[in-house]
Amino acid sequence: MNAAVTARAHTNIALVKYWGKANTDLIIPQTSSLSLTLDQFYTETTVAFDEGLTSDHVSVNHQVLTAQQASKVHNFLNLVRQQSSRTSFARVTSVNHVPTAAGLASSASAFAALAGAASRAAGLSLDRTALSRLARRGSGSATRSIFGGFVEWHAGHDDLSSYAVPLIEKVDWPIAVVALILDSHHKKVSSRQGMQNSVNTSPYYPAWKQIVADDLAAIKPAILAQDFTTVGETLESNAMRMHALTLSAWPPYSYFNGDTLTAMQTVKLLRHEGIECYYTLDAGPNLKIFCKATNVATIQTRLAQQFGADNIIVAQPGPGIQFLD
Repeated sequence: MNAAVTARAHTNIALVKYWGKANTDLIIPQTSSLSLTLDQFYTETTVAFDEGLTSDHVSVNHQVLTAQQASKVHNFLNLVRQQSSRTSFARVTSVNHVPTAAGLASSASAFAALAGAASRAAGLSLDRTALSRLARRGSGSATRSIFGGFVEWHAGHDDLSSYAVPLIEKVDWPIAVVALILDSHHKKVSSRQGMQNSVNTSPYYPAWKQIVADDLAAIKPAILAQDFTTVGETLESNAMRMHALTLSAWPPYSYFNGDTLTAMQTVKLLRHEGIECYYTLDAGPNLKIFCKATNVATIQTRLAQQFGADNIIVAQPGPGIQFLD
């Protein structure tokens, strides 16, 4: 057995979202996107290639996956074997410190960590751009989790041109993200399914591409200037316009539940009271509230009264991929 390699990657929250793929095989998105990597949610994955194995052996959160459950991991490892000219199967052990499939992009940290650990275990020496490209093949948002802080994913048009770049990795801006977990169950409509449904059937999809371009042009200079209001207004309107694509698709669907709408109203009330904060959501009912670090305690208290303190996690900007050997 070759030496095992362990990598840790953090998840990210998209502030300007991609929603839809131009190429589903290579996971090339229809638009670029921009995210913030978070310190509280991460995946640790250990990979070792072993000539004694007769198939890939994958365990996630101490549960061994069936061949069917592990098919995405197996396909991803085939890419690594292809790039490294290895033929042996691998032993993969992964622990997710992210509520899976709850709109917190657990696949981002999972495939970023897998890309790092598997490529190194296979003897590849990839720079972070190449790692970002590789991670993208497992999950689109994983391309951004290779880097810390604020990260832009250039949509590109093929495998070589679609990868992420850091905007600011070491964030010295006192900001936080309050994650409100309203439902930790698996989504009825997966992101992958939902995206393609919107691309294929929403009459507003062409306008979405222009919205993303405009939002990226607004948010990047605002982040560099630490313009909290512009960043907040941009990320909130971008999220709502993305979710409008789910409601305008056919058949229409929504990731919101009743608590989602109540929580949105709470954020607006806090703003009205002078506590400036903004919400965003990915493909799930859970809110991520972008706020100044000084306002975290007030926001936490208000949300705890409505939804319970156990459902709130406070995160700060997080780091890029780390190797733990």
